[in-house]
Amino acid sequence: MQEKLASFSIKNWSQDDQPREKLLYKGKASLSDAELVAILIGSGNREESAVALCKRILMSIDNNLSQLGKLSIKQLMEFKGIGEAKAITIIAALELGRRRRGEDALEKKKVRSSVSVFELMQPIIGELEHEEFWIIYLNNSNKVIYKSQLSKGGITGTLVDVRLVLKQALEVGATGLVLVHNHPSGTLNPSASDKQVTQKLKIAAQSLDIKVLDHVIVTEKAFFSFADQSLM
Repeated sequence: MQEKLASFSIKNWSQDDQPREKLLYKGKASLSDAELVAILIGSGNREESAVALCKRILMSIDNNLSQLGKLSIKQLMEFKGIGEAKAITIIAALELGRRRRGEDALEKKKVRSSVSVFELMQPIIGELEHEEFWIIYLNNSNKVIYKSQLSKGGITGTLVDVRLVLKQALEVGATGLVLVHNHPSGTLNPSASDKQVTQKLKIAAQSLDIKVLDHVIVTEKAFFSFADQSLM
């Protein structure tokens, strides 16, 4: 039995089949998604190798890495061969990837359009299962000088405190604001409350010579811009 178990450990495969060695000698781009995840878990179960197990996991979510990042520890542990430690390793690795995307987006510090807002904020809030409301604070050149989470809510909404938004704007010296929140449901249509809070913030900011330039609703793969739709 021990020999059968050992045979499914990556270190006991032929060198050509070992993902670690493949990465070392052929480069990371040569590995499939399943092989990359297999490196994280190291071994499979009695019936399948690490790569076969990872292929099965990925097939269950249509080979979508974004969906893999949404699986909980409990859901991952439903696959035979994935214990708590392996599940945590997978989740931690995907979270690092998500944060890296966020840092890459930060390099595009100048907001030129609603697309730049989406690129900046999608890695942060696009895949969340709850709603968050963020403010992007801009200077005269529309460069991002600060961004912050204003509120965090449930599946259907968040609370927005206008006073906190303007207080922060004055503290960082912002002359422009972009409002951003996500819709976990995936719908891009703005609600009545979305429209109300946009107008409320716009009117309040005008008294301080601060412009609300846009309100962008973000989902996993798309966005809705109030400015693009002439709703500002």
